[in-house]
Amino acid sequence: MTTSFTAKLKPVLISGKEVLPIVEGGKGIAASTGASAGAFAKANAVGTFSGVNADTYDEQGNRHPQIYKGKTRRERHEELVAFGILGGIEQARIAHELSDGKGRIHMNVLWEMGGAERILRGVLEGSQGLVHGITCGAGMPYKLAEIAAEYKVYYHPIVSSMRAFRALWKRSYSKLPELLGSVVYEDPWLAGGHNGLSNSEDPLVPEDPYPRVAEIRKFMNEVGLNHVPIIMAGGAWHLKEWEHWLDNPEIGPVAFQFGTRPLLTKESQIPDAWKQRLLTLKPGDVFLNQFSPTGFYSSAVNNGFLQEMQSRIDHQMEYRAKPEGDFTEGFPVGARGRPVYLKVEDRPRAEAYVHQGLTEVLKTPDDTLIFVTPDKGEAIITDQIECMGCLSHCRFSNWKDHDDFTTGKKADPRSFCIQKSLQKIVHEGDVDHSLMFAGHNAYRFGSDPLYANGNVPSVQELVDSIMAGK
Repeated sequence: MTTSFTAKLKPVLISGKEVLPIVEGGKGIAASTGASAGAFAKANAVGTFSGVNADTYDEQGNRHPQIYKGKTRRERHEELVAFGILGGIEQARIAHELSDGKGRIHMNVLWEMGGAERILRGVLEGSQGLVHGITCGAGMPYKLAEIAAEYKVYYHPIVSSMRAFRALWKRSYSKLPELLGSVVYEDPWLAGGHNGLSNSEDPLVPEDPYPRVAEIRKFMNEVGLNHVPIIMAGGAWHLKEWEHWLDNPEIGPVAFQFGTRPLLTKESQIPDAWKQRLLTLKPGDVFLNQFSPTGFYSSAVNNGFLQEMQSRIDHQMEYRAKPEGDFTEGFPVGARGRPVYLKVEDRPRAEAYVHQGLTEVLKTPDDTLIFVTPDKGEAIITDQIECMGCLSHCRFSNWKDHDDFTTGKKADPRSFCIQKSLQKIVHEGDVDHSLMFAGHNAYRFGSDPLYANGNVPSVQELVDSIMAGK
């Protein structure tokens, strides 16, 4: 007699409580809020709110705009940290109140966000008893276990390989194994947002997640973590498609994280324009790119915003400050028309760009020039000047959140202010001129019966559908 799918789909012990094997993926800049996290927890799953620039509200429920008044980057960075702490505490309270004491509530943070450790400590200090776990990726968060232990919460590192988890375990996590709530495997080819591709992995050649996760489990078993669940993140849609992972000793206890699907729910607080755009996506509309100021690969929707980023790369050429080798052709740059030197074959191309109206010429840290329109050039410079230090290291503005507060490199105009772009899509709903993160399976909204005729389900309806295998 074969075991039924529903019998295989067992509850999992996560952050100290047995819950459904469903985890809401955290999405930054107010895309994952206490409203959706509380709804997932109420459905006896794991809800996740974002601790990255979380929103606060007045007594009428209106959002407080995050307006920066500091004149320097360091002053604005301090404002950003304060906003982050207040917002995280508020979202934790909202999630807790909506959960009715069910499920689990996690806070998601990016280790590479500006002031990550301070914001994490500040939120946990101000929301004690409301948050059960911390999920953390985008870097190597060695201090995560230490911070979790201080506030008696579970920690859930996000990794993309066994090697990454092994390094974290040996250096730090082995000292506090009792609070390791799960290991989140985030597929670097399928997950939305920033991805953990290593230099040895080809972004154009996806690898099957099964052997990669089995490798993580094998190491976990070797160090006594047989009971700790693995959370599969990236690519999960219908759990029937993952049935071979269930009751499988090579995988062990497992849950599944959904990051993109929770965007299209009634409780999701993203703008309606964003929700409607999700319903129109086609295969291939989401792709890996390397435009992010973090330096990581990321998966996002191919819209006007990313097309404009690509155009900067397309209109790029090498230069030298002085004549050198093949670089013999003087070309005036800037308001004073000081010459730089191009290759003979590049001079006509540069003149053609200028003739097309791409008259603003900007230098990159790699001794190349890019050609953009005057208004775009002005916007790039303005965004770099107004940097509020939202990342620990930012290649777009050359900000660093510690030591001498600079990366020591030139600001890179081939990237963008990620803070401004994500604030714009989540609060204004500009889905064509903003960064629009999404998982690679987002095109499935258009064919999934759950969303037929533009239906937007509640979180409970989504959880019920997932538990049914669909």
